[in-house]
Amino acid sequence: MPDIQAAATPATRNRPTTVPAVGRSGVLRRASPWVGAVIAVVIVVVAVAMLGPSSYDRLSRGYPGMLTSMLSAVLRLTADVTGGLTTGGLAAAVFLTPRRSRTVIDNHRDLAIVRTAATVWLVAAVLLVPVDAADASGQPVTKLLTPGAIGYLVQASYLPGAWIVVACIAVAILVAAYLVRSWVSTLLLTGIGVIGLLAPVLVTQVLVGPNHDFGGDAAMFAVPALGIWTGATAAGARRWRVSRPGTATIRRHRILALTGWITWTVGSIIIAAVELAGTPPWEAPTGVLFAAQLLLVAAVAGPILLRRSWFATPTAPAVLLAVLLVAAAIGVVMTRIPPPVYFVPTDGQQLFLGYQVDTPLTPITLWTAGRVNILFLVIAIAGIATYAAAVIRLRKRGDHWSNGRTSAWMLGWASVIITTSSGVGPYSSASFAVHMGLHMSLNMLGPLLLVLGGPITLFLRATTAHRRDAFAGPHEWLVAVTHSKLLRVTYNPVYVLAVFVGSYYCIYLTPFFDWAMRYHWAHQAMTLHYLAIGYVFYALIIGVDAPPRPLPHIGKLGLVLAAMPFHAFFGVVVMTSDTLLAGTYFQYLDIPWIGSLAHDQYVAGGVAWAAGELPLIVVVIALVTQWAKQDARQAKRIDRHADRGLDDDHEQYNAMLSKLTTRDTTAPAQRADPTRSTGPGSTNEHERADDRRALTVTDHREQP
Repeated sequence: MPDIQAAATPATRNRPTTVPAVGRSGVLRRASPWVGAVIAVVIVVVAVAMLGPSSYDRLSRGYPGMLTSMLSAVLRLTADVTGGLTTGGLAAAVFLTPRRSRTVIDNHRDLAIVRTAATVWLVAAVLLVPVDAADASGQPVTKLLTPGAIGYLVQASYLPGAWIVVACIAVAILVAAYLVRSWVSTLLLTGIGVIGLLAPVLVTQVLVGPNHDFGGDAAMFAVPALGIWTGATAAGARRWRVSRPGTATIRRHRILALTGWITWTVGSIIIAAVELAGTPPWEAPTGVLFAAQLLLVAAVAGPILLRRSWFATPTAPAVLLAVLLVAAAIGVVMTRIPPPVYFVPTDGQQLFLGYQVDTPLTPITLWTAGRVNILFLVIAIAGIATYAAAVIRLRKRGDHWSNGRTSAWMLGWASVIITTSSGVGPYSSASFAVHMGLHMSLNMLGPLLLVLGGPITLFLRATTAHRRDAFAGPHEWLVAVTHSKLLRVTYNPVYVLAVFVGSYYCIYLTPFFDWAMRYHWAHQAMTLHYLAIGYVFYALIIGVDAPPRPLPHIGKLGLVLAAMPFHAFFGVVVMTSDTLLAGTYFQYLDIPWIGSLAHDQYVAGGVAWAAGELPLIVVVIALVTQWAKQDARQAKRIDRHADRGLDDDHEQYNAMLSKLTTRDTTAPAQRADPTRSTGPGSTNEHERADDRRALTVTDHREQP
């Protein structure tokens, strides 16, 4: 088959054509997804029947019966698949669907698959709340009919709570899919859908045992990658049933599929290594299932994705969808089998952290006892690579980009990597003082450098703007985000200040801190929050990129000065508090070298005080310097324009005064005094006109 990309002309590059569904290929295209769905259900049913009570016995848990076990597995398969269809359908509408209006979503056509999938996702999630509560507790589902049983069983396990979160997300997406028309809002829904995909995964097998921090981070990439790939493939198969997509659409589907395949494969390998815990793959059912899943997808999807001509056929998305459904079924079977990591002896540190921190804390330890933080390492590498590619593209066009901005961006991400993957990262979960240092660095130092890089300005200059009748690309997407109401709300100074300073009080001075420190994913989310809000705060003050509503320098200075006392007060509160913050968590860890938890908290308060004030003082100095330099540049520009005769401000000012003189001359302002002349040639009127002429300036530098 000839290469469609090469054969396409500019006029037909993204023009859909009708595809007749006749012959063997048409039957294969229509039947493949249904065959894949049937095989997926059969795999789950047969596996659950064969396992019986064995998995429950290995965990010393009561067997809830075949009905409860089967319901849990089939509903889990339904939820996983429809969650992927929902989120992937949203991603396809955002990035892969051509439309006349590039910032408006046709929710009737583009989100049809999303509404259907979200409805089933919601039903499955709601049913899984009681079913998984009974299954995890070893009770038959009929036990739920006992008064008070549902509430008790739901609280006894993490998974029912995760399904409640999923149900809420599914409701939000379902309602929004009927109402939303904004591209940015649909992008936001896609992000919310990703959270729904992750919720039931992060509280199960990847949360247990040694090195579960690696497994949790890998799952944060692998699970959304597989789900979005599945949903986008379903959207592509649905589109092929109507007409042949344009070349640009096919190319984008292929890029997303390749990205999803690679991300899911790498993430699954890391998760498999964590769950096997050193056990050879062929000696554990978990290893065999991982291998079968990876090899199946690689054997079928690999050749289709690696050859453009094969991917651009009507049967390709249908076959891919069938394979992905079977892969999802294998994943569900793995959740029914306890992996070897469950049976590795662990202590309190490995239970909560996934690793041990037996070496006493010293300055040398903070540099040498590093542990890779996969989440922030990948984010940092992606940020550096994308920025570098944009700079290279800009300079190839002959455009200039400041080396200082590039250095600031690179140093910002380098500080993030060093902070999270050096000894500071692993020890931040063991010591409150180190934890406070990590968050202050990610909230103050990293964002302070990143905003000086001006990434939005760079990407807008480096990306290509397309014609209005062309397929929207990164340039149009970035413009849509920067002009959105969501960004205006996000950059509202009052909101930013409240979140920037309020986060410390709401997180550390409430029970939330003790709860969040127990789970790796919650700690990662907390760290990501501090990095994001720090970026927005400093972007408003000294950022290179112009915010939606730029603040005057006096407003920026006021924003910084308003934040400073709150940071100082927070540090004092932590230092003087008689209550141990997250005391239960740190007592569970029971790390001998920490000694007094009260002293560790006192040091943490000092770190918060000093590390919070010093960067803000530096920002104040930099802001005042920027203010002075801007005024100096403006004065020089005005003088230069005046010397060239380009500045007519003083002429406009004189003209304004002349108009005022004419208006006052003709106005009946002196009718109240009949003894005085009010005619246009009166002495009084001439005197007032002379007074106004005396005030007229002849040089703009003399203007008040």
